[in-house]
Amino acid sequence: MSRRTAVKNTRKVKAEDSSGINPRQPCPCGSGKRYKACHGLAGGVVDVPVARPFEGLAGETELIALREFVPSGTAKLTLKDGGREVILATVLPMAAAALVRADDVAFIGLQVQTRSNDISRDLARALRWVLDAKPGDVLPVVGPETEAVEDRERLQDLIDPDAAFEPEVHADFTWWMPEGTEPTSEVALSLERANSAILPTERIGPSAYWVDAGEKAHLRWVRPEPEEQLLAAMARLAARGELTLGEGSRYAGSFRAHGLLVPVWDLDRELHAREWVAGAEDLGKRLDTALASLDAEPLTVAERRSRDGLLGRQITIR
Repeated sequence: MSRRTAVKNTRKVKAEDSSGINPRQPCPCGSGKRYKACHGLAGGVVDVPVARPFEGLAGETELIALREFVPSGTAKLTLKDGGREVILATVLPMAAAALVRADDVAFIGLQVQTRSNDISRDLARALRWVLDAKPGDVLPVVGPETEAVEDRERLQDLIDPDAAFEPEVHADFTWWMPEGTEPTSEVALSLERANSAILPTERIGPSAYWVDAGEKAHLRWVRPEPEEQLLAAMARLAARGELTLGEGSRYAGSFRAHGLLVPVWDLDRELHAREWVAGAEDLGKRLDTALASLDAEPLTVAERRSRDGLLGRQITIR
């Protein structure tokens, strides 16, 4: 090997070792660009998106649903250190990151603009802010990061990871205002716009949401299992014609969100959301049985073909 070639190769190794990522390889953020043309542009520390920002929390699947597709929902947070009650909400007036209502009820918003590649860290910073905020205070957006210790905290550091997480789905956003009060003109306009954009949504089971999208309804179900195992179990059911909630339902595909898979079924919208509860429960039991059988019974040829078909109907969202 010539000295020139050796120097060239040495430089290449150093370039890869400095960040742990080859600049010519696809960026870990999933943008499809090369790393050097994406997160590697600044030449500093790589802020790689956290694949599962809510991992370790009992409410991980519900948090993903509230973040991605539930229009109006709230859930009480159980803080490790106690203190004031804080409510997690899908959307707040004017898309605020956090606020305290005039009646001293504190909220943090989930469907907000993020300033880092870790939603959990941004939520923790909003939570820290709201703990000391006063009635009427509003945090429009989580601000720039500093070197303060609390800026390295994540939601997992501040709330009880094992606490029950029970979302409440609302038909509109009237909960923005304390009962018996009238919104200001700015909030009233935001309220009107938000209410007009809502797709009727109901929670029909743990992390399972019925959504009326207009021409048809859907079931969107955030599942906690590793993707490979879930796909294998679903393929087993599909090969038997059992990947369904019953008559009037059809498996449509799935999307990945924050590290987990979200299967979607098309549903007959003429049926009320409550009429799908039993079908969802039965499907959940069949999935559990199929998951439990995977170690003892490898997929058959027909089931592997079904899995390939399921793989072809997937998309990824962040």
